[in-house]
Amino acid sequence: MAFLPTSLGIRPRLAVEVRPEGVVAARSEDAEAVLAAISYSVFPEGVVVPGLKAGNIPGRPAAVAAVRKALEAVALKERDTTLVIPDAAARVLLLDFDTLPPKPVDALPVVRFRLKKSLPFDAEDALVSYQIMSSTKDLVRVLAVAVPREVLAEYESVVREAGFEPGAVLPSTLAACAGMIPMDAATLLVNAGETSVTTAIVQAGLLLLHRTVDLAAEGLHEVPDVPVEAYAPAVPSELLALPLVDVESSSGEWARQQPLVGYGVLGDEDLSPQAAATTQHLADEIAAEVEAEALAEAIVTSSSVADAPGLEPQRMSAAAREVTQAISVATAYFEDTLRLPPGEVLTAGTLGAESLGALLVSAGFSQDEIRIREMIEPAMLGAGAVSTRVPHGWMAGVRGALRS
Repeated sequence: MAFLPTSLGIRPRLAVEVRPEGVVAARSEDAEAVLAAISYSVFPEGVVVPGLKAGNIPGRPAAVAAVRKALEAVALKERDTTLVIPDAAARVLLLDFDTLPPKPVDALPVVRFRLKKSLPFDAEDALVSYQIMSSTKDLVRVLAVAVPREVLAEYESVVREAGFEPGAVLPSTLAACAGMIPMDAATLLVNAGETSVTTAIVQAGLLLLHRTVDLAAEGLHEVPDVPVEAYAPAVPSELLALPLVDVESSSGEWARQQPLVGYGVLGDEDLSPQAAATTQHLADEIAAEVEAEALAEAIVTSSSVADAPGLEPQRMSAAAREVTQAISVATAYFEDTLRLPPGEVLTAGTLGAESLGALLVSAGFSQDEIRIREMIEPAMLGAGAVSTRVPHGWMAGVRGALRS
């Protein structure tokens, strides 16, 4: 069992991500992780509720069925798979040490002891993995991941009940980061979904920062019983006036490393009539789900709340503010620590590049200030994996998990 990208060596050729919104599985044939096949299934609300306490999967039968269906649709003979879990079910921290024992067997207890002060659960009863990000004579920076043992067992057992074996485990955003092409310039990754938003900064293959806002934990998914007519149909004024976070507050926020929390597609080839009907049904379900892409477009461009079926206006406003606030904090870090603005933003999760761009413009960012693009590019998809029904961001986690 391993959590971290570079500690896995050659990973299984299968990967599956379990999220609050659904499950996506993929297969690749090589270490470059060109996706040969992808399968996707949507969960009804409440099947998966990520968190740091037991009870993450209330709808266990539905979760097992969805994981089995997704993996069997892409698997050939292999049964081992890399499992990508929600960021809300794990803690990811960057830790600094003066020194660290060279042997993992000696270093792991030191890392675990340090985590005792930072985790809201018992570090001794958690699965912990670590990776050295950088090392100098006087400083060793470590990326540490901890998952409560009972929580990890829930996700692993779902995969096993589906008939597959989880050989490695990665939190969603770390999995997506593993799929990034190393660049000298620092890059901001935004992984936004229905219940959380994670921002990560990567430079030359090293994770510099990782921060997540768990929208569910903050109660932003709860909407008071207020008539739709009570909401203004235009862009909320508080969103338009959202300021950038200043240097002092942002540096403190990053230093505290707040709780880290963090998202596809059906293969369309050779579909039987029944499979085609299932595909259409899933597409209809996706349209009805509260997805960040629809969320952002509704806030920024719609003239009426009715243009976004199934989306509660106050929920949209709160979630959108959190997304833009998270990016504001990351931007301030760039300007304070790296002495430059984030020239490029990669998007993963359900919030597409176009919608994210609209949110940032509404929050006061200049269109020329940041270049935004999807993390998943056409060259990363094989002929059998192309689909227009699901945002490419849903593939970021499994694609990164498959890249060795």
